[in-house]
Amino acid sequence: MRKQGGRRSRTRTDRHRGRYIQARPTPGRAEDLAFDATMRAAAPFQTRRTEQRKRVAFAVTPNDYMRKVRVRRAANLVLFLVDASWSMAVSERMSATKGAILSLLTDAYQRRDRVGLIVFQKDRATLVLPPTNSVQLAQRVLADIPVGGKTPLSAGLEMAYEVLHREKVLHPDVMPLLIVLTDGAGNVSLGKLPPQEEANRFAELIASEKVHSVVINMEHAAFDQGLAQALADHLEAPCYTITDLRAESLYFTVRDEMARSKTPPLEDRR
Repeated sequence: MRKQGGRRSRTRTDRHRGRYIQARPTPGRAEDLAFDATMRAAAPFQTRRTEQRKRVAFAVTPNDYMRKVRVRRAANLVLFLVDASWSMAVSERMSATKGAILSLLTDAYQRRDRVGLIVFQKDRATLVLPPTNSVQLAQRVLADIPVGGKTPLSAGLEMAYEVLHREKVLHPDVMPLLIVLTDGAGNVSLGKLPPQEEANRFAELIASEKVHSVVINMEHAAFDQGLAQALADHLEAPCYTITDLRAESLYFTVRDEMARSKTPPLEDRR
């Protein structure tokens, strides 16, 4: 069994693990010190520190402290959220979507990432594939996804938030990517809010977690009401409309988004 570390992405981390790549000033904080950089920072001041050097050969003060900036391999988590209702139009489009997802799952598996799959239809969302690196299991799940019924978009987004939040707690260095395949036309609420308003609130909740998301608009251009784009706006995500839906075009679209999200900026947590 392979361990959690992924091959593709590297992320900067404040945890005291990973390869030391550079140093940052950290005055007064003797935490994960970069001794080489600290010595270099103190070197120009040695002639001024005559009193300290009566006791030590080389004088270092807290203002010289430099802490290590580390980088470690981070596994990606690709979570697919798929609209399996009839609002996605015909079954042929769902069949094409399954083929495209399978290509992405195979790629994720080869790169030692994990994938998960949530589908929503009728009045519920279902985590049919908890995050895993088993492409064989994913193939079986994709083969049996039912279609039809209403569109509980809110339920799907709520479950996506819960899965991503849980993964973030369990694996702080994991890099999540949420791929939403839908026309954005939710028509089932979990509470008292109108379906679209409720879905937008869940989308904003996901965006607040700094999750990189992508919306793939599954509606035909002739019937598109802009709902998928509106959902993407609330997710703070790009929205792509693929008129000639093929596994290859969808694969490269999502792969490009994964490349864009693979190195988040370093946060200096004090």
